[in-house]
Amino acid sequence: QVQLVESGGGLVQAGGSLRLSCAASGRTFSSYAMGWFRQAPGKEREFVATIRWSEGSTYYADSVQGRFSISRDNAKNTVYLQMNSLKPEDTAVYYCAATPRAYYHGSYYSTVRPYDYWGQGTQVTVSS
Repeated sequence: QVQLVESGGGLVQAGGSLRLSCAASGRTFSSYAMGWFRQAPGKEREFVATIRWSEGSTYYADSVQGRFSISRDNAKNTVYLQMNSLKPEDTAVYYCAATPRAYYHGSYYSTVRPYDYWGQGTQVTVSS
């Protein structure tokens, strides 16, 4: 049974940084694609970034390109989201997601549809 556990959220001032972690368990994730999404109050869940675990290829939403970086640690079975130059509009609950169908390129994974597994989320609040 796949489990995804996010951590690292918190309150930060605009311009600051946070690093989110997603600890994955229950499978061998080398053939998976992993994603980060976020959801602000009253809004739909939106894509942030994705990574294919096997070769580490990444893809980002335009809104975070150049500020956020997704990576994975094979030994720890953990995916990270490094968030720099944070803005108040980055405030949201951030979710980690996983799918075993890592056959396609990055943009395919920029919607919620391909993902089978989701974490419980971690709150990120950016104050102005």
